[in-house]
Formats: sequence, C-alpha cells, structure tokens
Amino acid sequence: RPPAIIANVAIGNACINANAKYCGECIQAGAKCGWCKDPNFLKQGETVSARCDELQSLMKRGCDAAMIENPHGEQKILKNKAVTNRRKVADGVTKKQKPEDITQIQPQKLSLTLRSGEPQSFDLKFKRAEDYPIDLYYLMDLSYSMKDDLENVKNLGTSLMLEMSKITSDFRIGFGSFVEKTVMPYISTTPAKLLNPCTGDQNCTSPFSYKNVLKLTSDGKKFNTLVGQQHISGNLDSPEGGFDAIMQVAVCGQIGWRNVTRLLVFSTDAGFHFAGDGKLGGIVLPNDGKCHLENNVYTMSHYYDYPSIAHLVQKLSDNNIQTIFAVTEEFQPVYQELKNLIPKSAVGTLSANSSNVINLIIDAYNSLSSEVILENSKLPEGVTIAYTSRCKNGVVSQGESGRKCSNISIGDEVMFSISVTSKGCPKQGKPETIKIKPLGFTEEVVITLNFICECECHKEGIKNSPLCHFGNGTYECGACKCNEGRVGRQCECSSNDVATEDMDRTCRKDNDTDICSNNGDCVCGTCECKKRDNPEERYSGQYCECDNFNCDRSGNKLCGGHGRCECRVCICDPMWTGSACDCSLDNRTCMATNKQICNGRGICECGTCKCTDHKFQGPTCETCPTCPGVCTEQKECVQCRAFGTGEKKDTCERDCSYFNLIKVKDRDKLPQPSGSSYPVMHCKERDANDCWFYYTYAVNNNTEKEVHVVDTLDCPAGPDIIPIVAGVVAGIVLIGLALLLIWKLLMIIHDRREFAKFEKEKMNAKWDTGENPIYKSAVTTVVNPKYEGK
Repeated sequence: RPPAIIANVAIGNACINANAKYCGECIQAGAKCGWCKDPNFLKQGETVSARCDELQSLMKRGCDAAMIENPHGEQKILKNKAVTNRRKVADGVTKKQKPEDITQIQPQKLSLTLRSGEPQSFDLKFKRAEDYPIDLYYLMDLSYSMKDDLENVKNLGTSLMLEMSKITSDFRIGFGSFVEKTVMPYISTTPAKLLNPCTGDQNCTSPFSYKNVLKLTSDGKKFNTLVGQQHISGNLDSPEGGFDAIMQVAVCGQIGWRNVTRLLVFSTDAGFHFAGDGKLGGIVLPNDGKCHLENNVYTMSHYYDYPSIAHLVQKLSDNNIQTIFAVTEEFQPVYQELKNLIPKSAVGTLSANSSNVINLIIDAYNSLSSEVILENSKLPEGVTIAYTSRCKNGVVSQGESGRKCSNISIGDEVMFSISVTSKGCPKQGKPETIKIKPLGFTEEVVITLNFICECECHKEGIKNSPLCHFGNGTYECGACKCNEGRVGRQCECSSNDVATEDMDRTCRKDNDTDICSNNGDCVCGTCECKKRDNPEERYSGQYCECDNFNCDRSGNKLCGGHGRCECRVCICDPMWTGSACDCSLDNRTCMATNKQICNGRGICECGTCKCTDHKFQGPTCETCPTCPGVCTEQKECVQCRAFGTGEKKDTCERDCSYFNLIKVKDRDKLPQPSGSSYPVMHCKERDANDCWFYYTYAVNNNTEKEVHVVDTLDCPAGPDIIPIVAGVVAGIVLIGLALLLIWKLLMIIHDRREFAKFEKEKMNAKWDTGENPIYKSAVTTVVNPKYEGK
C-alpha cells in the first residue's frame, strides 16, 4: 500500500491505535470513538480493544447503536445578564448608573463539560457602554529636565476634568511623581546633593524613587493645588526609574482604583531602567511585584531591582490598567517598541513643555477604548481555546486576529465565537476554572471546565465479578477490567505464567503450524489476533487463520465491490457470483435497443455480451464497423471534428463526441486490418470542395469507438496561371510575327512580278531615246536690247 494511504489511515483511526483496555480509555482517544458494551460482540481471536472503534465501523461489525457508549459534552450558562443599554427617564434625561450596574460583556458565567477531541463553542457578546466611569492617574517624571513641563501640568486638573466631562460624567484623577533609585550611581549621595541635587542657585527637592502625591479624586482644584506645590528634583544618569513607579501604581490600593476604566498616563522625556540595571547599585533581589508605600512614598527602591517588562505586563493586565506613554519625540522609537510589548497601551508625542498633554490623553483614550482584545487565564494541560471575531461591517477573523475587534464606537456590539477543546483527561479529572476578559476592563467570563473521563456504564461496574474468573477483575461495559497482575479476556491468567509450552500448544492449529498462524499472540492459551494499520482489515478465527482482506479482487476492489470477505472467501451480494463476485446475474445490461439479448447476435455472460457474429461489436452487439454505409454515417462528424467543416460544424460538440479522434500524418499511418485485434473499416470521402479525406472507423476491445484520420486533405491540383498567360502572350506575338512575315513575302513576290513586267515592256519599246521627237530643250536665251557690249 502506498505510504500516503497508510498515513491517512493511521491518522483517521485514533480509536484502534489507542489500544484501549476499557471504555474510559476509549472515549479519551477521540471524539469519533465509541465502545461496544455488548457482551457477545467480540469474535473469536479479537482482543478487548477491538470494542473501541469509530461508530460507523462498530455498527457495520454488528454492534447495535443502543449498545455503543458515546458520551457527548455539554454547556450550561449559569449567569447571563444582558449588556447595558442607555437608559432614559420619562423627560428624556439620561439616567446615571453605578459602575457595578453596568454590563459590557455577556454571558458572565458558564459551565462546559468536555469530551476529549470534541469542541464546545459559545458566543460572547461585547457592547461598549456609554458614560462609563474613568479613573486616570498622571505619573510624571520630576527630574530637572521636566521643569518647564511641571508648570503646564499644574493647571491640568480642572482643564482635563472639563474635557473628560464630554466623554463621561464620572471621572476621577490622581497624580504621582518619580525620579530615580536613591543610591549610587543613579544619584549623588553626598549630603549636599541629597538635600539639593540641582546645580547653581536652583532650588530642587531631595531625590526620591516614587511618591503618590494625590490619590484618585473627582476634585480637579485639589489636583491643581497639590501639583502646584511640587518641585523638580534631579539625578545623575539619563534613564529614569519609571518602572518602579509603574509597578507601585499598579499594585497599591492607596491609589484608589475603582472597577472602572483605569488609565495610567506616564509622562517623561527620558528612557527607563529595567530588570538587571539594579546591579550597578548593588541591588540584586528581583522585584517582588508587591506594594511598598509608606506615607505614600516607595521605601524599597534600594532593596529591590527594577521590574522586568514581562513583570509589568502581567501586573498591568491583572489590574486592568491601560497605559498611555506621553514622551518627547526623541524617545518615540523606544516607547513605540515598549508599546508593542504591553497590550492595551498607547504612545503620544509630548511637546517640549507638555502643553499638548490634554489632547494627547483624549486621543490616546479614544484609540484604546475603540479596540477590544480578549485574553484568557492559563489553560489546564491538554486544553486549547480558539477565537473567531465578528466585528463591525461583517469583518470575520480567526486565529490571533480573532481575539480582537477595532474601531468600536460607543453603543457598538460585537460578537466572539469561542471554542474550547480538551485532549485526553487532565490528571484526576477534577474541574478546572478559566477566565476570559477584555484587556483593560474589569469584567470577565468565568468558565468551569468539567471533563468526561469515564463512560456512563462505568457506574454500573461490578467489582470482583464472578464473570471475571472468580472475581479477578471488574466487569464493566461488557468486558472485564482485570485487577493488577491478571490478564486474559476473563482475567483467567496470571501475568507471571502467561507464556508456557502447554498454553502455546493450544494456540496452534496443528503441530506443524505457527503459533496463532503467525498473525497473533498467545495469551492465556487463547489467540489474540494482531491489528492492521487499516481498521477495516482484521484477522480472526480461533488460530487467527482467517482474515477479511485476502479474498480475490476484481477491478482492484475486494470481492469486486459486490460482496464481503469472510475467512479469505468472498460472500457475494444477491445477483452476483464468481470467486471475486465479479459476475453479474442481471442481464439488463445485455439488452439491445430492439429488446433482444445481445441484439440476437451473441450471448450474455456475467452481464456482458459476447458476440457470436464477429462482424458485430459493442456492449450489446449492435455496432458493425465493417458494414456498408458506416463511412457515410461517420463522414459529417469526422469532417467537423478533424477539419472544422461540413454540415455539422456548428453542432459538432453536441452531436459528434461519441468517438475518440486520433490524427495521423499520412495514409500509411492508418491502422491496418491485418495488424489489429478488432475489425477496422477504411473510408475515403469527398467534401464540398472536391477534396478527399481518409480515415478508419473501428470499435476497440474496450468497446470504445475509434476514428483515425489523416490530418491533411487530398485536393485536385488547380491550373497554373503564369504559364497560361505566358503562352497566350507568346502565341499572340508569334501569330503577329507570322502575319508580318507572310505580308512581307507577298509584297516581295508582287514587287518582283511588277519589275519583271516592266523589264519586259522595256525590251519591247520601238523608239530611240537619242532622237525624241517631242524633246524640247530646257535652255532659253534672252538678249537685252539695251546691252551695248560694254
């Protein structure tokens, strides 16, 4: 069998591969696995683990559906308070609600019962509430470089209260400050520098690590007053000890956090120290993540190292605090990287003197509150969780993107589909609790996980049952679950004396054969047959001498696909016979169109016609490729398919797709009757242009119609125009020349005759040319009378 097939079978057959010895072990193998508890289900040679299989396979093997143990998980919603809608009183005024009365997430509590491999899914609804209370704590760097910023922050309280009133009617603000650890080399420890770390005539307060100046309050004027009393301090190095301050703000109850939206604004113009930097000051103890405020001042900065980024992320998340980093442009890249590590955080660019801090806070809050990100607590071993989000505008996301939705406005409602799956049964099978919550919110969903580790029939088990060889096991779910040290189907043997010669003898069919036919193991004198990779293939029989996969095949199918294999013999379905069940007893497939069996020209054997008249072929002996008229019948289809011409060229695909067309180069390549195992008809036809085309028609041994055609037409040669024109022109010229020659010849003959006649008349003349009587002289003499001879 090809390797890919084996791999697929193994993957799809977790039930068989589990080799389960009892029902509880079977149902943990996968969601598709069932256990047949019918006491009489197992055949001779089958092991107890053969009771565990896929449901369809168990029923196919004869187990009644009512006898199959296949428990399913379930879910129960224990608390399902609806999300809060905006409430108005009769006169249209919005009714103010207490924070504890506002619900943004639904449901709040549920219970899931998990079966191994079977996911349990539920929907979680989130709706962003209107007028939700906000607590904002402003944590400011008071090192000397922030001197001008402090002046602008002194009036922040009333201004920010005014702006935030547009978002919520319940707003509280607090203030804290930080500088650096009070040890070398972070600050100068000389007595003078401890009193005033600034140089020159600058009056600065003593350095400190973190100070809670004002716990959260709704009194903006008090904020202005107390912040106005603050003074700048100083330190030596550039990075500041802000992480110490953030940790204390997150974990200390003195800050006054409520279970509402919690915002921490971290304002600085420098970088930060983190875990490990404390070694410079001789501090090696890791930060313990606990509150150490005395009189609102952090007192253990010299004792504990700075917290790590991961530690801060954990504490900020545990306390539902969303962080806004208000930093100068110079340190934007550093805090952008830090933002990527801290969920539900934002970074804003602080102007040189913090004049834009209010707009920065408003923008960052809108950015944070418009996004919801779900996180879950630590999952028990073997439990996985998957999220699918259905956000605004029909956007659906899965995987890590399925945990969040963005661009959520007040009053918007989004849905998350959450699927929880367990693999196997956690240790001891005790209930576990996990929590899912949106980051930055105090509300959460509490989920109790219960695990199905045993079948229902386990409760009805009989310990030390007499059915298990005098009480050597527990009889449950139709089989014996043997006590420790006992083996066998009925726990009849001790594990110490399983393999003995006497027992092996009972596992041989005769003395000359292998133990269990080499297809199984001898356990307690009984053959337990081996399993195959393919769950459909099995050994069986008292000596594992039978199997259901070594029968005859037809068409690469066991028993031709028309029977079942039992002990290497095909048991055929009705209307089928033969050693491979490949012979049909139904003669309907041999019926010709004239309602005769094999057209009266053959016999029907196994549902196939065997033609007795060798001229006829085809499944019903109706095709005669060598009969007269075949060439004429095929002419139009051959013409349209081979050359795209003829009367059927427009309907060729519909009317002429019943044969296989094979083109050849010349007539010598056409099949010849002498070299073929089936009759071949040679055809020669003429098209509308008086061109001949040659082809053969035949029905091959697979009853397929074949046409071989020469791919070029044999057309009569046309007249050669140039020689004809040249001949005509030459003829005209030659005829003209001939006429001219004849005319010239006649003229010569005529002239000679005239000349001869002249000569003859001349000979016969009687007068003398010297004494012409009519001759007159051509000279006339005239005398001038006046001439005197002078």
